[in-house]
Order: sequence, then structure tokens, then C-alpha cells
Amino acid sequence: MRVAAVVLLAVSALSASARSTHDPRLAGGYKANQGGWTYVHLAGTPEQIGFQHGYLLAKEIDDNVHVYAVEAPNLDQKDWSFFREAARTILWPHLDPEYQAELKGIAAGLKAAGSKTDLWDVVAINGNEELTGYYLPMLNAQQQKPNPPAAAAPGKCSAFIATGSATKDGKIVIAHSNWSSYAEGERWTVVFDIVPAKGQHMLMDGAPGFITSQDDFGVNAAGLMITETTLPMAAGFDVNGVPEFERSRKAMQYANSIDEYAEIMRKGNNGGYANSWMIGDRKTGEIAYLELGLKHTPLKRKKDGYFVSANYAWDPDVIRDDTPGFDPKNMSSSMNARHVTAEAFVQKHYGQLDTALAEAYLSDHYDSYEKKVDAGKRSLCGHEELSTEGEPVWGNPPFSPSGAVTGKVMDADMAANMSFIARAGHPCGEDFIAAPFLEKHSEFAWQKPILHDMKAGPWTTFSAGEFAPSTVAQR
Repeated sequence: MRVAAVVLLAVSALSASARSTHDPRLAGGYKANQGGWTYVHLAGTPEQIGFQHGYLLAKEIDDNVHVYAVEAPNLDQKDWSFFREAARTILWPHLDPEYQAELKGIAAGLKAAGSKTDLWDVVAINGNEELTGYYLPMLNAQQQKPNPPAAAAPGKCSAFIATGSATKDGKIVIAHSNWSSYAEGERWTVVFDIVPAKGQHMLMDGAPGFITSQDDFGVNAAGLMITETTLPMAAGFDVNGVPEFERSRKAMQYANSIDEYAEIMRKGNNGGYANSWMIGDRKTGEIAYLELGLKHTPLKRKKDGYFVSANYAWDPDVIRDDTPGFDPKNMSSSMNARHVTAEAFVQKHYGQLDTALAEAYLSDHYDSYEKKVDAGKRSLCGHEELSTEGEPVWGNPPFSPSGAVTGKVMDADMAANMSFIARAGHPCGEDFIAAPFLEKHSEFAWQKPILHDMKAGPWTTFSAGEFAPSTVAQR
């Protein structure tokens, strides 16, 4: 069921400090709750956008940092202090002053709201994907230390983009499901509506404290429709490169075309959080597929047809040099099995693809390896907690509480109106309930402080500029 974007604003009084000073950085900031999502409107200079973000989402950011701090020693065998220090010394020096200012603004907003979460916590959660899956494995190899199975580049998420004869109206349709641990994904439910002083107006999903989507799904006012899935088992990290979370934010904020998007993503590429990017330009109807490895960054483009992506590397140079742990012949692996299902689904519905079929694609439970409907690690709508076999290539054990945690779809007409449809929780609509799971699987007891119920909301339409209250900076 899809619901209209009619909402009760989650309003509370401003903090004493904000009330007393009428801080101008709060002007234009507000939030609302709808369909299991938190919609946040941010506007102004980098300092203003950051301050509004930190202030409005202070409790949510504190909670999100707690998740990564609990996961660090259990998954990566490092204390949270390690990632804070890496954020300060490895990532921060290579960030553009614009995004340093925004991150500092988040920290300032947190402080104004009474939080003790600081700048390095915020930078560390923004860079978590590249620090855990790329920098840490490289560092362990250099120091000849064993690498934890979970500290590896993942191969998660399901997506497609289609245009021309592949779609019902001949225009672009795009879809994406975020895969993560349920502890992270249950919180990855923020819709950011950002109007920066410079660059493009953006609407994207994300998590509290992130300056970029990080899963990634969004649209900008130039008509670019953007998503990605992770390049499987990518290796390599350049400590002198530009952090991926800056490049992905900058590309969405400043790119006006597919070529500009690719140029920004390639410039200063540090290899962190290596993804297969799908970009559509609603103005031209063209779609593109950018495999962004550290050594190779091939770009495919077309005005008729489709690309599917389920963490399956296609370029032979990328497979050889950038994803050495990826075996495209292992059909029992999640990424290969989902690739087969994705191709079959799009071929079956070729010429009819629209947002309704995009929702069905993300909700699909077929296992192409077992050749039957079986929700698990190999279904497009992932339910790894139901899988009796783990996914060794990304370090997940059997019954890991992880999988598809959100779904988002959009067509070109929606993109023209800066709008998309999103579902919090499993795209199929099934709920994950933590207590009985933890009772049955004591091996995940360490997650009890952070693993909550993940209940699926309805498919909900969000548009830029919605929910504006009569007053601003409400939280």
C-alpha cells in the first residue's frame, strides 16, 4: 500500500540555547516523521546545513554512533577510538573545506542540543564504509596481522536502471534496496531534502549524521537520478585520496550531467567504498553504469535498455585488478545468484518497467541457485537471518541479522518534481522482530544493545519542499 505524504510534524521546543540566541543557523531547518522515515529539510551555507542537521537529529545521531561503536570491536576487532583516530588523521586532511565546515556544523548543532558526540565521531560514521572495508584490511596486510572476516569490502544491495524500450513510458525508471546489518539499517531511514547555498537542490535517503546518502539513492535539481551497489570484494585504498563520502556528496550536489558525475567520482578516487554507480539523466533519457574501482573506472552508457546491479562486476579489468576476491562463476554466492534473478526479472518485464514493477523487483524472494522462492541471502529482497549458510565472501555467518533494509524507486516524471517512493524496512513488507531472533540465536547476543525491531512501513512518496512548518528549526 502506498500512502500520500500527509504528515503530523514531530515538533518539540527549541533548546534553551537556541531559543535565547535565535541562532540564524537554524533558519530553514525542520523535520517530520512519515511512513517509518524521518524527513529533514536543511538549507543554507555549509555551516547552517550542518548545524541544522546536528541539532535536529541529535538523538538519532547519538544512537547511530552507538551502533558503530558497538560493532567495531565485535566485527572489526578494533575499539571505536581506532576509527575516530583514522577519521582525524586519514580522512579529515583530504576533505574539502566546504565539507569540513558542514561536518563542524553538525558537531556544533549536536553540542547546542546537549549531545556529547563530537566531530571525530561524526567523521568516523561518515567514513565507516571505507575505513572498515578498505583501509583496515590494507593496514592489517601491511602490519601482517590477521584480518577479521567482516572487515572486508562488501557485496550488497540490489538495483536497476532502465530507459527507452525497456520501460512502460520510454522514460527512466530506477530502483534500489539498501543491504546492511539490521542494526545499521533500522536507522538508515532519513530522507534528506537539502538546499545548499551553492550547487544543486538534492533529495536523497541516508542515515543520521551522514552528509551523503551512503547507500546511495537520490535525485538533484539538474535531473540526475542516482544509485549504486557495492563492487564485490574490492581491494585497495589510497590514503592520499579524497574520501568517497565527500566525492559522492559533491557529485550529487554539483554534477549537471553524467559526464560531470563520473568526473567528480573519479577525481581523487581513494578506492574506498568502491561502487557500481547507475546514473540517469532525465533531461536526455540516457543512463550510465560506472564501475569505480581503484585501478579501473569504466563507464557504459545507453539511451535504450537497462543495467541491473547486484554487486556483480562486469569489466574483466575490474574483476582482475580491483575485485580479486570476486568469483563470477560461484553461483551459490549472493551477488551472482541475485544477478541472475535481476536479469531474468527485467527481461520478463521488458517494455513494461515502471515504479510498480520496480517495487516488485526489490521485493522478489526467488533464489536462482536453489531455483525456488526462498527468502534468504540470495534473494533480491535479502533476509540473511533466514539463511542456514552464511556468505563467506563478505564475512557473514549463518543467520546473520542483515539483508535488505529499505527500498526506493523513482521514474523520470518524479525526478522532474524532485520526488521518489520509499519503503522503510524490507521492501517485501515483512517485519524483523529482534527478541525472538536473539533468543534463538545467542551467538548474536552482543547485538542486544543495538538490534531493534525493523518493521516495514508502507511505500511512501516524498517530495522536496514538503512539510514546511509555520516556524523553523523544530525538533
